[in-house]
Amino acid sequence: MALRPVDRRSVPEDVFDQIITDVLSGEMRPGEALPSERRLAEVLGVSRPAVREALKRLAAAGLIDVRQGDATTVRDFRHTAGLDLLPRLLMREGELDLAVVRSILETRLHNGPKVAELAALRGGRSLSAELNAAVAALETESDPIAAQRFALDFWDLIVDGADSIAFRLMFNTLRATYEPALPALATIMAGEVGRASAYRAVADAVVAGDAAGARDNAHGLLEPATTALLTVLDNLKENR
Repeated sequence: MALRPVDRRSVPEDVFDQIITDVLSGEMRPGEALPSERRLAEVLGVSRPAVREALKRLAAAGLIDVRQGDATTVRDFRHTAGLDLLPRLLMREGELDLAVVRSILETRLHNGPKVAELAALRGGRSLSAELNAAVAALETESDPIAAQRFALDFWDLIVDGADSIAFRLMFNTLRATYEPALPALATIMAGEVGRASAYRAVADAVVAGDAAGARDNAHGLLEPATTALLTVLDNLKENR
């Protein structure tokens, strides 16, 4: 654990970032004890209250276990953390984590059709004008990065129609994770976001209240690109 003095302009945040980086990289392993608050403060050159605040954030994120009178230990974030950790996992040291990209693609393919089905059942007709506008934007957009944003806006509307807080929170996290990587994903996502007619088919089924059609068309939209992207990821992984 290579600790270093932090920038006092955002002390708790910098302490948090240093420790979370070591935890997610595997440099600090589950069950490993952190230095004491006093030792952390000394090494980092910050106050103990700043260290304490950072540790509270790490505990709330499910990354460490803080016990009064006992050592603070690293937890296995794969078993204890929430979706809000995804943005930090996707990009590491300026590179996409291919395993995380894979999991996001698999989640999209699994959840997208169900969300579209629920939107058709729960109020898709009220989304008619907004969905038509979103598809129209995709039909005329040639920039692959901008097209990805329009596609995200489309799915944002579909999630609204599904009226599910669990799917909404999941989508929020996936979108927050995905958006910073838009430039890196532009080439491999161009095939999907360029299929405006497939988005139109999903929108029409949702607005018509056709749950089965919405589900099947959403799967038809997401599956080809997902399969192709997973193949690309396998190839990239082999070549790294």
